[in-house]
Amino acid sequence: MTSQTTVKTLLILGASGDLTGRLLLPGLARLVSRGRAGGLTLVGAGSDDWTPDQWLERIEESFADANSQADAYGRRELKRIRETTSYHQLDVTAEGQLAGLLAELEGPVAVYFALPPRVSQLACEALAPGQVPAGTRLVMEKPFGSSAESARHLNRTLAALVPEDHIHRVDHFLGKATVLNILGLRFANTFLEPVWNREHIEKVEIVFDEDLALEGRARYYDGAGALRDMIQSHLLQIMALMAIEPPASVDERDLRDAVATVLRASSIKAPYAKSTRRARYTAGSLGGRKVPDYAKEEGVDAARGTETLAEVEVEIDNWRWQGVPFILRSGKALGTKRKEAVVTFRPVPHLPKGFSGVDSPNQLRIGFGPDTLQFDVDVNGPGDVLSLDRATLKAELSASELLPYGEVLEGVLTGDPLLSVRADTAEDCWRILEPVLKAWARDSAPLEEYAAGSAGPDGWPR
Repeated sequence: MTSQTTVKTLLILGASGDLTGRLLLPGLARLVSRGRAGGLTLVGAGSDDWTPDQWLERIEESFADANSQADAYGRRELKRIRETTSYHQLDVTAEGQLAGLLAELEGPVAVYFALPPRVSQLACEALAPGQVPAGTRLVMEKPFGSSAESARHLNRTLAALVPEDHIHRVDHFLGKATVLNILGLRFANTFLEPVWNREHIEKVEIVFDEDLALEGRARYYDGAGALRDMIQSHLLQIMALMAIEPPASVDERDLRDAVATVLRASSIKAPYAKSTRRARYTAGSLGGRKVPDYAKEEGVDAARGTETLAEVEVEIDNWRWQGVPFILRSGKALGTKRKEAVVTFRPVPHLPKGFSGVDSPNQLRIGFGPDTLQFDVDVNGPGDVLSLDRATLKAELSASELLPYGEVLEGVLTGDPLLSVRADTAEDCWRILEPVLKAWARDSAPLEEYAAGSAGPDGWPR
């Protein structure tokens, strides 16, 4: 059972960092302005020696958009948050400092670790079980750890502090509306489920191509790369939702059990030069502005060989999906922004003689942000009724009124772990990708290059 304790205080560690200002606080502001975080107190903590005015300035900037769109009640709630907030300078890794702050706050408290994974680990190790008040929730950003072993170690550390149902390993990439749209599409339509298997589906591609370059994130990204940053953290979760067996309900236990079952059956097979690809962008242009070579970006260590584009082929060894490749791809500085899952169906076994034109396999496309649905079908074209032409059926899927981080925070505040990754799943994601990371460290797959603003390296499938 998942506790429904109402959180009274949200404590953000790393409050002076980029994540808090750019994503967390705007997400919180939208949540508060919609009346979905009543009575919450916000507390910030960081290593920077900020004055109260500096903290308030950050909040004002981050709340500005939500405040301009809020009704009278929403503006009052946002004002209440600003008037009751506080900022504390502390070293979260120093023994006693975080524990001392927790003891002062009104509980239950949700502690959001907007910190690098290693610092989050050290902060948790600095806490003793008796120093964490009852009802406290611990919220960890992904990537969760940096390897299967570090994820196991962090899981053990957290389990000694609070129960599993009070640990939120959040995945902001998967908004609640996106998750439910995929599940609704799959399991509320009789015509889809009978063909959702190896007999009728040729391949599934999940793509997250960004038209942004490094954008000043070298400190984090150069130590992670596309495989860790996006595929391990996010795309494996989408793959699992596309591949799960029908759950009895969309409650967290049924759904997360189904996700875990798929991931346990998943692997990337050697040779990795065939089942994986990696590349790094060189100088080019994006949206009319020049982009330098990644290796020459400020803060980048070119000797690391960090990839900015990664593609892997995952196999799911079970009855439904045996032999169907799930291709996961993500990259930066690409010419076209593309965020979608594409299901390619097998060709028809026989096309009656007499038809002309192109008979292409049907494709189902699920777009992420905005959430859309497209179904490509072959139909009789205009004029010659025997000539086949491609038509696309389109629909917009329901969107949330909250920002992605607002959905994450709402789940934390209400005790709903639907958008949280369970301990065993966090470890399994690393287990799937670790052989690839080790192979790449041995240069088993070449680090190719592509110009910023292009579609990727020559020779890669489009």
